[in-house]
Amino acid sequence: MSVDVTNTGSRAGDAVVQLYVKHMRSKVVRPSEELKGFRRVTVHPNETKTVQIPLQASTLAYWDAKQQDFQVESEPVKVMIGDSSADLPLSATVHVQ
Repeated sequence: MSVDVTNTGSRAGDAVVQLYVKHMRSKVVRPSEELKGFRRVTVHPNETKTVQIPLQASTLAYWDAKQQDFQVESEPVKVMIGDSSADLPLSATVHVQ
């Protein structure tokens, strides 16, 4: 996943971009949001940087006790990006096959 971060201020600053997922139709109980990655980036005044956070399907797996293995469900997953779990202004739904 990637997102552009722009510093509109007059001083350099750091931003921590966080990537969360929400399982829309999981067969098992899941947290309402799961942090799957983050990146810290320094951005200078009037600068825009593209921040990339990898999201592999295997990180969406859950432990299946019956099969004694991790399972990735075929389902829609909402991907959300922001600077904290309380502020996730960007989102998209991806379909995991």
